[in-house]
Amino acid sequence: MAPKGSSKAPKASTSKALPPKPSTVAPKRKRRSQEEEDAQNAFAAADSLGLGPEALAFGSDGEDEDDGEILDEDDEDDAVEEPFPELDFGESEDGSFDGEDGDDDDDSEDESLGEVDPDEEAALLAEIEAEDAEEDDGSDLDELIRRHTTKPDEGETPGTSWEEDPTLPNDYMKRSRTVTSKITGQEKTEWDQEIDAGYGSDSSTEETTNRIGNVPAYFYDDLPHIGYDIDGKKVMRPATGDELDKFLEGIEDADGGWTTVKDKLHQQNVALTEEELDLIHRLAKGENPDAAYDPYTPTIEYFSSKVLPTPLVGRPEPKSRFLPSKWEHKKVMKIVRAIRTGRIVPRRPGASSSSAEKPPFYGLWSQSDVASAPHPMHMPAPKLALPSHNESYNPPEEYLWTKDEKDEFNEREKEDKKGQVIPIKHSSLRQVAAYPEFVQERFERCLDLYLAPRMLRRRPKLDIKDPSELIPKLPSPQDLRPFPTTASVEYPHPNGVRTRCVSIDPTGMWVVTGAEDGEVRLWECAVGRCAMKWKCGDGPIYGVEWCPDKERSLFAVASSSKVHIIAPLPLLSEIDAARTSQFALAGFTSASTDDAGNAKKHTQPAEVAWRKPKGDAEREEGRLVEIDVPGTLKQIVWHKRGDYFSTVSAPAGNRSVLIHQLTKHQTQAPFTKQKGEVQRVSFHPSRPHFFVATQRQIRMYDLLKQELVKTLNPGLKWISSLDVHPLGDNLIVGSYDRRLVWHDLDLSSTPYKTLRYHSRALRQVAFSPVYPLFLSTSDDGSIHIFHSTVYSDLLTNPLIVPLKVLKGHEIKDSLGVLDAKWHPREPWVVSVGADGMGRLWCT
Repeated sequence: MAPKGSSKAPKASTSKALPPKPSTVAPKRKRRSQEEEDAQNAFAAADSLGLGPEALAFGSDGEDEDDGEILDEDDEDDAVEEPFPELDFGESEDGSFDGEDGDDDDDSEDESLGEVDPDEEAALLAEIEAEDAEEDDGSDLDELIRRHTTKPDEGETPGTSWEEDPTLPNDYMKRSRTVTSKITGQEKTEWDQEIDAGYGSDSSTEETTNRIGNVPAYFYDDLPHIGYDIDGKKVMRPATGDELDKFLEGIEDADGGWTTVKDKLHQQNVALTEEELDLIHRLAKGENPDAAYDPYTPTIEYFSSKVLPTPLVGRPEPKSRFLPSKWEHKKVMKIVRAIRTGRIVPRRPGASSSSAEKPPFYGLWSQSDVASAPHPMHMPAPKLALPSHNESYNPPEEYLWTKDEKDEFNEREKEDKKGQVIPIKHSSLRQVAAYPEFVQERFERCLDLYLAPRMLRRRPKLDIKDPSELIPKLPSPQDLRPFPTTASVEYPHPNGVRTRCVSIDPTGMWVVTGAEDGEVRLWECAVGRCAMKWKCGDGPIYGVEWCPDKERSLFAVASSSKVHIIAPLPLLSEIDAARTSQFALAGFTSASTDDAGNAKKHTQPAEVAWRKPKGDAEREEGRLVEIDVPGTLKQIVWHKRGDYFSTVSAPAGNRSVLIHQLTKHQTQAPFTKQKGEVQRVSFHPSRPHFFVATQRQIRMYDLLKQELVKTLNPGLKWISSLDVHPLGDNLIVGSYDRRLVWHDLDLSSTPYKTLRYHSRALRQVAFSPVYPLFLSTSDDGSIHIFHSTVYSDLLTNPLIVPLKVLKGHEIKDSLGVLDAKWHPREPWVVSVGADGMGRLWCT
């Protein structure tokens, strides 16, 4: 039976006799050259202790087997590293060395050294020396990675620094040396002295005493300290001299004191170095900050400028150059582990998809497949009704309309026809005509897109520090002259009777006013003399309006229930008087004819009658025609050509708005139904459009097509007046709730601008016919003058500037300025009020 101590020799011999592993196994890891030197030193130490080299060689073989053992790549994740059985030497209590096997019991510690076969140990030592001769330190990459994977705490015991052992080799940098750690037994690098980063261009390397960070320095202006250091102690404010001390320092300084800058963080002056001064000089001259920079260095052609038709090498990249990604490998392994544990279940072939199957048919009018908006308060649009038989191109006979139903449908307003169509029968879809409103709707859509930039409301960035930025930048009123500023001429009425209306002759020579005493007075505009007066009933005069035709000098007066056509014949020349009379009285002799020239009798609306004045005295003073209308008249307005005029009366139902033709003495009611009580009407200055203002809405009609064009929503509670711009694209509306709104007819149906300058109800608004001005009168006794520039470019908003507030009328019975009109040629205004006074306002 072999002794226990000889159990190591056969194991070493067996390991030597084993054949080499196949090429699929990774090669053995090689040791560094420093380990060879350590092994030689260990041999010398063992010799001094009386031990042979065989024991040491046997231990080295075990260590080599331990170092050379690696894992296969496929088992790298699951394998656990097991230490190779080796022979370690430890110092016993009596000073001798014992060999300890990791696999044996403690009873065989002293039996393994003296019974080893010398021949086997010599053969094993020769094998180790042959392997050491083939070692290459530069290729030991796996060992280098393993050593630098972990960094244990390498605390040294006192007295073990590299200075005590001069035999250790110096590193190539001559500032460090490589020593062996007493803890891990591996190599590490120690430097001669600690590396201290010197001052450089980076300010982060400078030592900062004050550690207040980004706190503003003026927070410490009233304190004796300027901040705190890294320990939390106060950094006291350095002593600073007055202006005289600074002047003396500049005199005593050889450079004149201009080479120092103030450090605001530490509240002290810092002298600039020569390098910093040179850098500042270069930056001031626009040069490169680096003095060593050469802008004229020759170009180095890293790549050839010659383009080759074919590559030099067309060989594909070998697979050995491919480096697999470590992170992709981890991702794949994570998915594999999830599949193995059942957290991810792959879809088996032939199984149905988890998503909902697509339906074989889709609803043509359904929107169920449209994704809803990701909003908690999302409200879907109401579903539209499905098309019925009425909308079919070939509806059944019972769904076709009769003639009476079609006539009733055509008489409706435009907004009442929305969503309804007249069913028409076609034999085939090819015979269906095109949509008649296609061009109009496409034009309106394009116009909306064209004017969309004007509707964008951008919130300006307000600068609270400068309140003047909150006020819009408008031109100065001095640059927008002329406009009326001063009361010039007065037109006093006897006994201070309330004057409701005023109008100016197209030539600008005469002014006519109407008062509540039933008298109409004619004044000379520039003088203020009352030239004539007419008594038009016992009731008040609600409106007077001069004919816009300059060749016919006549005006219309609206009393309680009559319209009087009056001309100042005694003040006109014979030619003008004859022309005016003939124009007004021609309707009594002319007869209406149709297209074929046959006489046609015109049917007047009920309660409407045209007649001549009864007495000769009335005809001599200028009374030409009288017209009886239903209801009480509130307004009278002329067409720009001077032949047609319209009246508004209340209450009169569908006869509240009437249009009269003076040359033929005919009257017609354009509306069969009225939605709301009509307040004001107006003719368009250049188009056949007619504006009708009810209490809260304004409708624009086309008189030729006899249809509704547009409905405006000014957002007012009670409309009192309106006027159209001379160009016809803008409209101003006044209301009894103290607001004035500006409508851009091309932009939107809502107001473009709302003005609130009056403290009481507005009575009249009017545009100047020749100047970019408009006015508004109110019961607060004031007249506001505004500048209004309308641009031909549709993308530019109108310019509205307040200019002047005219005050001169007295408030009587809570009524102020009741009416005002612009002069036809000058920037003048004529106004009348409840105080019985008329005034001419000039520049």
